[in-house]
Amino acid sequence: MIDKKYADYSWEKASTLLNIDSPTGFTKKAAEFVKKEFSALGFPVEYTVKGGVLADLGGKDDNNALLLEAHTDTLGGMVAEVKSNGRLRITPLGGMNACNAETENVRIYTRSGKIYEGALQLCNASIHVNGDFSTVSRTWDSVEIVIDEDVKTDEDTRKLGIETGDIVCFEPRTRRTESGYLKSRFLDDKLSVGILLGFAKYLKDNGIVLPRRVYVHVTVYEEVGHGGSSTVPGGVTEAISVDMGCVGDGLKCTEKQVSVCAKDSGGPYSYDTVGKLIEAAKAMGADYAVDVYPHYGSDVEATLRSGADIRHGLIGAGVYASHGYERSHIDGVYNTLKLLCGYLNVKKYSSVFLPDNFNILYPHLVAGDKICIVTAAVRTFFCVFGGFICFFTVATVGETLKNNHFKLGVFHIIRFFLCPLKAVRKI
Repeated sequence: MIDKKYADYSWEKASTLLNIDSPTGFTKKAAEFVKKEFSALGFPVEYTVKGGVLADLGGKDDNNALLLEAHTDTLGGMVAEVKSNGRLRITPLGGMNACNAETENVRIYTRSGKIYEGALQLCNASIHVNGDFSTVSRTWDSVEIVIDEDVKTDEDTRKLGIETGDIVCFEPRTRRTESGYLKSRFLDDKLSVGILLGFAKYLKDNGIVLPRRVYVHVTVYEEVGHGGSSTVPGGVTEAISVDMGCVGDGLKCTEKQVSVCAKDSGGPYSYDTVGKLIEAAKAMGADYAVDVYPHYGSDVEATLRSGADIRHGLIGAGVYASHGYERSHIDGVYNTLKLLCGYLNVKKYSSVFLPDNFNILYPHLVAGDKICIVTAAVRTFFCVFGGFICFFTVATVGETLKNNHFKLGVFHIIRFFLCPLKAVRKI
């Protein structure tokens, strides 16, 4: 069973990534971070021409490879007009909604490299002045960016270097509560990028070779619909989008669960893949829910629309208040990791020197990550002692039992050499 520390590691990486501004079309720094993290774990990784990141987690079966897709682009804005009063009208990048973006702090990135602060406000935002404050419909035409600089005209603003086409990034306000809740804008989908980094670290720490080859594609245009439309390595037969699980009225999923999506606005996901994901969740004891999302589209659907002949699925930690100030839970992260391990038949001790059922033969080794030498030595003593007992008793038993005792003796002698070796390796 994967240790929960990898859920904490996933959040650590996700929280760092959340504080790197990366609205769709402005993702270079976020992609650099993701590439650096996969590379530091020792996995081959490269940029796509589109600006995404493709990592190779390895695996045995190249002809039945799995592509895991997540995205690091987020919602945001672009300057559409420098207004005569020096403020900015913006157009959204992705499904940003003016209603839940009002009063949020922003950063404005100019092409010259300067960054200015401001806030998204209703036009004429003072409630003591605007008698229609409560009834005005919040649209992108009724809100504006108020720049935290001394500007009163469009000319003042342009002197700062701010022009149409500049990027507007919204403050994520990332935090984790003592109760384990994770809050931030853009958990969709940086939380899942962190989860895939946590999964990769688990593989690396434990020397695991996956039964099938696995690639990770971190896309950068998901929020506008074409993130996963390219970059499918040869041998890939299946793609699973690791995105956010929907939480809301009419759905079963909570923030503490991993969601398996059966259908969304793009149609049903592969029946076989969904079924196997459910089986894997059950086998791993992952807390999960199966839901149909009413308003949703994923990277893997873009992959299919681009012509890829693959099966597809969608999973993710439950996220509430999507495209707003979102909330999940560390348990949802952990359950997603467990589902990934189960679906890929991950075994903690996957060495060429050990049988595939090592976790069954040596449950005491699988139970924890830290095994001391003293404990290993004591267990080794009993292994050898058991072997000698088996050999010395063969003369006193029948022919059938002789064979069984001989086999058991060999088994204990093998354990004599393997137990301390694996234990010392894990210290």
